[in-house]
This record gives sequence, structure tokens and C-alpha cells, in this order.
Amino acid sequence: MRETQRALSEIIEHLQGSSKKLRSKQVNGFIDALLGAKRVFVVGVGRSGLIVRTFAMRLMHLGIDVHVIGETITPALRDDDLLVALSGSGETSFAVSSAKIAKGIGTKIVVVTSYPRSTLAKLADHIVKLPGRTEIASIKSYLDRQIVGEYESLAPMGTLFEVTALVFLDSVVASLMVKLGRKEEELRARHANI
Repeated sequence: MRETQRALSEIIEHLQGSSKKLRSKQVNGFIDALLGAKRVFVVGVGRSGLIVRTFAMRLMHLGIDVHVIGETITPALRDDDLLVALSGSGETSFAVSSAKIAKGIGTKIVVVTSYPRSTLAKLADHIVKLPGRTEIASIKSYLDRQIVGEYESLAPMGTLFEVTALVFLDSVVASLMVKLGRKEEELRARHANI
């Protein structure tokens, strides 16, 4: 129980610190890109893929034409579309290859990552940097680290980035609701009913 409480506190603390580290120019540029796109395509892999799908769902609820890269019903990208790529490391091969294809088409690309110098970020027209874990965990066990006084996050692997991305993208949706003048009832009307 103690480790669970510590991990939860650490994640909440990380989220609070993350909101202070966001750059308004990056966030506003992202929102403007979303509003200016004819269609929005999203890409992410693993847990980032799940998170970017929740973002796509909310964009659909807002009435935005949105598609998930890799789905069988995803249409072809065009130069007036926007690709939103989510990758903590910025090195996820499927996200990188998707961005390279999009770049070749002339599609605008927004990358949300913890690594603004990554391969994926270098392909972006616009980058949003989110704080996340920037060091790989040591191989020592939790007990070994305690004995020698080494602190290491209890949040494994990409958890800090992923949780931050989920909350950040839902916050972007809230901003879009205001900018588009949408009410929750309108979103609910587009929610799945089957």
C-alpha cells in the first residue's frame, strides 16, 4: 500500500509540475493547427496509441473529422490535413515512418513528445514538449536503491509521459470546446450509443 500511495503522489506531483512547464506558444500553436486542419489524423503506438485514440474520440465528439493511422478504414492523407504524433521517446518506428510519409505528402505535423530533439520531432512543423521520464531506470531493485540512498521513480517506463499526455490532450479538448463554442450536450449527442 505504501508504494502505491507514493507512486500516486509522485504522479500527481509530476502532473502539477507539468502544467507549469507548458509553453503557451507550443500549446496555442497546437490548438491553431487543429482548428486550421481540414481533417486530423493521429498516430501513436502502445500506451501512447491508446491515449491518442482517446484524443481522437474527443475530437470526433467535437465534430472534427478525425482518423487513426493504422486502422483499416483510415482514408489517404492529403496536404490540407494535420497529423498529430504522440511518442514519449520520439523514436517509435511506426510513428516516425508515418510522419515521414505525411511529410512527403505535405501534411502538417504536430509532435507531442518528451524529446524535442528526437527523430520524430525533427519531422514536425510544430512540437509540444511534455515532461516525462528522461532517464532509463537502473537495474538495481527497489530495495537495493533504498539501501544505498538512490531515488528512482516508482512510475515505470513511460508512465509519467503517458499520464501527462492524457491529461494534456483532454485539456486541449476543453480549450477547443471553448474556442468552437461547443456545449457538453453537443459532445454527448455524438457519443457512441451502440
